[in-house]
Amino acid sequence: MESTHVTDAAAAVRQARFGSLPPRIRHEDMVEEKAATANDPARYAFNPEASWRSFSCLAADLGL
Repeated sequence: MESTHVTDAAAAVRQARFGSLPPRIRHEDMVEEKAATANDPARYAFNPEASWRSFSCLAADLGL
């Protein structure tokens, strides 16, 4: 019987120290909707000067 009393006391101490959880944030409050922008044709154009940035090769990663 004493362990229940100790548990209730511990729960009361936790409640006093930490209080309750903050209120939930609704999904609608976390999402921002924006209109899509027009496609930029230069965005996907090939650029030989910058093509090395997207190069992916295991040998290159290992420095071979």
